[in-house]
Amino acid sequence: MEYAVLTGIVLVAGIMLALVAQWRDWRPSLLVAVLVGVVVRVLLLFTAADDAWQPVDYVESFKPAGVAILNGQDPVLASEGGWHFLPMIPYVYGILLWTGLPWEYAGRLVTVVADIALIPLVAKLAGGPRATLRALQYALSPLALLVASIHGQVEPVALVFGVAAFVVARGPGSPQRAGMTTDVVARVRHGMTAYGWRASLQRIAGPGGMLARALRPGPDDRAHLKRAALAGLLMGLALSAKSWPIWLVPGMLLLLPNLRARIAALFATGAVPLFFLVTLPVFAGTSFSQIPEVIDTIRDIRPIVGEWGWTPHLTGGDWALIPWAAKLGTYLIYACVLGCIWAWRRADPIDMTTAILLAFMVVTPRLGAQYLLWFMPFLIARPTRFAWPAIIGVSFWAAYGYLYMTQFDVNTWWELHSYWSRASIVLLPILALAMPWARRVATGPLDGLAADVTGRPRVTSAA
Repeated sequence: MEYAVLTGIVLVAGIMLALVAQWRDWRPSLLVAVLVGVVVRVLLLFTAADDAWQPVDYVESFKPAGVAILNGQDPVLASEGGWHFLPMIPYVYGILLWTGLPWEYAGRLVTVVADIALIPLVAKLAGGPRATLRALQYALSPLALLVASIHGQVEPVALVFGVAAFVVARGPGSPQRAGMTTDVVARVRHGMTAYGWRASLQRIAGPGGMLARALRPGPDDRAHLKRAALAGLLMGLALSAKSWPIWLVPGMLLLLPNLRARIAALFATGAVPLFFLVTLPVFAGTSFSQIPEVIDTIRDIRPIVGEWGWTPHLTGGDWALIPWAAKLGTYLIYACVLGCIWAWRRADPIDMTTAILLAFMVVTPRLGAQYLLWFMPFLIARPTRFAWPAIIGVSFWAAYGYLYMTQFDVNTWWELHSYWSRASIVLLPILALAMPWARRVATGPLDGLAADVTGRPRVTSAA
């Protein structure tokens, strides 16, 4: 990789500028933040595209998916499982390749444009007087630059739709929101104690009961349903890019105003991936008889561990197929996600989502460096006390893999990988500390308040 030194200088300068901006409380215009993001991303895109070294999956998995669309073939089957997601992004790849744009630019153009669009969305997600500061800090995020401009991984595409879904679901008003404001479990328990289970069931599900009242249209029902449908469509597009945005769905639903809106959003969310699946015969040349095979390929994830966290210490720092470790890690993920939903159920849904994504990183048995971008827009938008140690730590770890290890031959790369992967365990407690522990309960819209880097609300001036 000939551009490693230049890229390293850009990344270090970016993180230093982001920290100075935090220290000096800079609040540039949104246009300035976006322009800074455009300049650094385009610079790294061109240097990466012009280099002889290209990421293996970028060439051997993503490109075949785009070429398959160009040739009227199924992107999942024609890439021999190299692409194991829905065909939304390969459609864009195919269009760009059809224009004659070289793949080294075409594939990265998709992710760079998406990552640039994330900059103003991070400002929207943050809200309040420091919105543009957060936009600038995301514009300079080293991990975002590496994933979008160097690796060409599709995480920014999933994130741009996922974060947009959050912004739409929250709607106008204060950027600070409460999560669950009614303890349904306590009310049901009280009803069963006071009235018995039959009477309690009648009060919940009977005519005029809690459920019927929740499903009754309100005065702003049409506006709420439109907002919910749009948020759901955006989240569906995120799920059509990759499968992991499923972890964003609980937070999006809690941002919506009522049960009817949440049901509408769920239907819209599910409809988009279903559309891309059933229209494969129309747009991708897939026969109807091949659709079950496509579904099986998408669902099939090999239990490869040894890249990150606790599993490299089982493998000596190498990749390995260990089904029991993958299964244990999967159960840990489910348990932690449910635990975070419960512990942060009264928090701002953005904080709950940050907690879910950081908990995933701590317990997951398998991870690519690009996964660490998942929480970045949320943590930058609403930083905690340990946000920047976590951001700097994962950025340094990823940059070592992207920029330094790629300078060597295969054997040396594997030797370095054994140390690099095992060293990642040092980051797990930092990520755990970066969770929004001090913001597990929100009191509702906090007009005139903003959370500082310690996680405690404090009075601020108007934006």
